[in-house]
This record gives sequence, structure tokens and C-alpha cells, in this order.
Amino acid sequence: MEFCKRICFGLVLFLLAGNYLGIAQNESAEKEVHKKINKKADNIFEQVVDWRRHFHENPELSNRERQTATYIAEYLRSLGMKVETGIAHTGVVGVLEGGKEGPVVGLRADIDALPVKERTDVPFKSTKTTTYLGQEVGVMHACGHDTHIAMLMGAAKILTDMKEQLRGTVKFIFQPAEEGAPPGEEGGAELMVEEGVLKNPDVDVIFGQHINSQTEVGTIRYHPRGTMAAADRFVITVHGKQTHGSTPWTGVDPIVTSAKIVEGLQSIISRQTQLTKAAAVISVGKIQAGVRNNIIPEKAEMIGTIRTLDTEMQKIIHDKIRHVATKTAESMGATVDVEIEKGYPVTYNDPELTENMVPSLQAIAGNENVVLSDAITGAEDFSFFQKKVPGFYYFVGGMPKGMNPAEAAPHHTPDFYIEEEGMKLGVKSLARLTYDYMINHTK
Repeated sequence: MEFCKRICFGLVLFLLAGNYLGIAQNESAEKEVHKKINKKADNIFEQVVDWRRHFHENPELSNRERQTATYIAEYLRSLGMKVETGIAHTGVVGVLEGGKEGPVVGLRADIDALPVKERTDVPFKSTKTTTYLGQEVGVMHACGHDTHIAMLMGAAKILTDMKEQLRGTVKFIFQPAEEGAPPGEEGGAELMVEEGVLKNPDVDVIFGQHINSQTEVGTIRYHPRGTMAAADRFVITVHGKQTHGSTPWTGVDPIVTSAKIVEGLQSIISRQTQLTKAAAVISVGKIQAGVRNNIIPEKAEMIGTIRTLDTEMQKIIHDKIRHVATKTAESMGATVDVEIEKGYPVTYNDPELTENMVPSLQAIAGNENVVLSDAITGAEDFSFFQKKVPGFYYFVGGMPKGMNPAEAAPHHTPDFYIEEEGMKLGVKSLARLTYDYMINHTK
């Protein structure tokens, strides 16, 4: 009996030792892959810079990114990928199958530029012009999408070189029209989703990043749950009664009524919204009424934006806008039409996914350089991907080290500037998130 016990105990020790040895070997192998990712990112950085400068010098507006798409597609084909073009007009998708079975990871970069005339003094400054909404305009990558393309191309190179070690499939999604399709057109992430970009093979999870001109190089910022706001457009048309400006009591003034509605809209945020739950904004950006100084017009129109970080609050605020506008108009003897057009949804970082992937970012940037930040009221159509599959969206620093963020030119401005060294961390993070997710979620 004692002999059997000893044999059994020895067998257990042997199995445990073998198990620990296997774990140690796996951990060692993973560390080697992580080192390779960092080394490869360093080695191809000059190429990433060249790509970025090419796209910066040759920007194209939303749904017009034809040369950009051709350049991307040719490169992905040179890596041996299966490539599909023409998705949502000018979108490009490359599919990389790893050496082993596993989940499908989507990586996304937006590729469109803005109607902004560049004012920065860099050798690769954009001098492009085009016609936009009937006006001659400059064209500039004033939001960093040129860096997004280059960083994802860099990640594509790294992951292709190590495809035999990948436990799954990667979809490289180069998305047009993130800044919004021109009036009368469809485009962007919403159209890509409608056209099946997340299918065949079905994407399990998606990662996206944005360079930031007011975040220092070497820093990554993230926020779980609602990280960027839903952006909805509203139009309120106030119908009054036209009369002479000298006798306002003989009519109904839609301009004064509009002023009271604007004030009431602000009270929705300051007095009727639970701002400790999530931030929200209502802004009126345009009011149009009347033709001359002594005529009270028949109607006035106001156009604005609604920004919310919580979908429940979004619905409540929409209802309150209709209520405030209608009842205020009634109190003045006027009537209103209220139209609310839903735009981009909340950019929602899946909490569990975010928690699981932050350690990967900390491993490449350092714990102190991965910052839990506040949500922002800007919007991103990456949110349409996140409505279908879990997603994680984060920000990579592009501001020169030591610079005061208040002195850095904001996005969408002629002086927008990115320190290219920041792209190195972006390339590493895309590759590292992909590999680590596959390791931890092999089917």
C-alpha cells in the first residue's frame, strides 16, 4: 500500500513538473515573439515614415480616396494577402491567414483627408487642391489619417512576416470617409458594415487607434465604455406670423421664439441631465431667418449638434429637445418642426476586452505611459464596427516630448502637426494586440 502511494505521488509530481515546464516554455516562446515585434517595428520605421509622407503629400477627400486605395491594395498584394477593393466605394481589405486556427482579428485605419489648406512648414507639405461643395479648397491630412494608414501597413508587414506563429486570421480594414461622406452620398464604416466587411471570415474582435497631436509621443490614452460621443444633428424650424417690424404685436416672432428655445436647450444639459453619469452637449451652430431689418419673418431655422456618451441618455435628451422646442414655441404662439438625424453612435470600448488588452499596451509603452483618460465629446465612426463586435479604440501620442498641449495645433486645423516618432508605438501596439488576443483566445 505504501509503495502504491509513493508511486502515485511521484506520478503527480512528474505531471505537475511537465505542466510547469510546458507553461514556462510557452511563456518563453511568447516573450521571444514580443521581442521580434518590437525589433521588426524598429527596423521598418523608416519605411513607415516614407509611407506616411507619401500619403500626406497626396491627400484625398472622403469617398474620393482612389489613388490612396490603389497604393494600399498593391502593397497588401505584395505581402501575399487576399485583397478586396471597392468596399464602401474606395475601401480596401486584406486578409492574412495565420499558421494555426484561431479567432479573426480586425484592424482598422481610416484613409480620408479634409478640405483644409495646409500651413505647416514641412518638406512633404500638401499643396493639393480640389472642389468641395462648389468651392475651391486645399486638401490636407489634418487629422492624422495618413499616419493611421502607415501604421497599419507597418503592422501588416510585421504580422505577415510572422504569420506561421499567428493563431488565427487578421483582417486589415482600410476605411474611407471617416470624416463623413459628401452630402447625398453614403460611406464610411456604416456602409462597410452593410456591405459585409465583418463577414467571410467573421470578425471576432476589432482594434483601432487614433494619433493625437496634443498627447506626448510615447503615451497611450484609453477609456473603457463610452470613450467618444454619439454625434446627432438636429434641425428646428420655428413657424411664426410675418409682420412689420414696427408692430410686432400683430404677428408672431420666430426669431425671439428661437432665442428662447436656444436658452431652453441649454437648460436640458445644465438642469435636466444626470451629468455625473456621463457628459453631454447640445450646441446650436447655425440660425437663419429674415431678409431685412424691418420685417419680422415667417419662420426661423436653427441647426445644431447633440453629443452623448450614453445611449440611454441619448434617447432622453432627444425627447427633451422635442418637448422643450414644442412647448416653448406654444408659449409664444408659434409652432415648430423638430428633426433629429442620428449620426455616429457612441464609440464604446467593451469593458472586458479593454481590461484584457491594456496589459499588452503597458508591456510596450510602460505602465506609466498608458493613461486612463476622460471620455471626449468628439465622434468616431469606428463605433459602427463596435455595434457588431467587441472593439477597443485608443489614442497614441503624436506631440513632441516636452511640448505644452495648449500650444499644440488641434486636429482639423491648417497647422496640425504630428511628430513621426509617435508612429512607432502605434505599429507595435497593433501587432502586439493582435498576437496577444490570439494567444489568449485560441478556439
